Amino acid sequence: MKANRQAFGEALVELYKSKPNIVSLDADLAAATYSAVFQKEHPESFIDCGIAEQNMMTVAAGLSTTGLIPFVSTFAVFASLRAGEQFRNSICYPHLNVKVVGTHAGIECGADGATHQALEDIALMRTIPGTVVLAPADAYATRALVFAMADHEGPCYMRVGRDKVEEIYDASAKFEIGGSHCLRKGDKAAILAAGDRVQSALEAASILEKEGIKVSVYDMYSIKPLDENAVKEAAECGLIVTVEDHQKVGGLGSAVCECVRRNKPCKVVTMGMESFGRSGPSSELFKFYGLDADAIVKTVKENI
Repeated sequence: MKANRQAFGEALVELYKSKPNIVSLDADLAAATYSAVFQKEHPESFIDCGIAEQNMMTVAAGLSTTGLIPFVSTFAVFASLRAGEQFRNSICYPHLNVKVVGTHAGIECGADGATHQALEDIALMRTIPGTVVLAPADAYATRALVFAMADHEGPCYMRVGRDKVEEIYDASAKFEIGGSHCLRKGDKAAILAAGDRVQSALEAASILEKEGIKVSVYDMYSIKPLDENAVKEAAECGLIVTVEDHQKVGGLGSAVCECVRRNKPCKVVTMGMESFGRSGPSSELFKFYGLDADAIVKTVKENI
């Protein structure tokens, strides 16, 4: 098991071997975001901007115009809210080649509490024209998507959590911007999840199968652009359940509903947050807010 934020830092070190024009920027949180791993190996390509996230975004924008590929990291709540205007106007409006990684996303960051639990970042970032929004489920997905962002020309945002998560994939797994992975096939319902809720979706599917209910599970790691073919395939079941560590409004569930409305109408039930979070162990918070495997099982059974 490994935290996705750790996989991010390690991926930057590996990426530098093929793209020595990357530069890492952090806002006094390098140890927490694991960009410190890159800083240790390549201090000449690392900039600590201090507790100045807005300035960090504009510095990254300027660096990108010189041919460098900036990877900006900080807590997701700061990346999307405190520095949101700079991300929009200084990076996205001129469509600059900057990659932003928001760590400690969602209630998964647990004891950090409501002020630091980014629950709106997907909604904020995906509404900005020209952005890519990613939410990897495990360390292998995180590494692959760091490389995918580096190959993509334009602004990207990736959110990762704080905790160590179980690995779903191995090093052979392929990830591309705009893609997804179908991890289980069933015909009673389709569970579409992102980030660490994919692990809970798989656990729920195993519980349901023991009760004779076979469901599909999709890892929708690319929230924007969304894999619309995967959504249309999932809609063939007649019931889609989306699960995310994010507000119900504006996140994966909303993106799926928009796709279903356009292409393949079916029943969609969205699972997510409808309030601010609170401090506590992440496992207890997921249970309290109805986002764990048991809650997914209950939601599927109530709607099939």
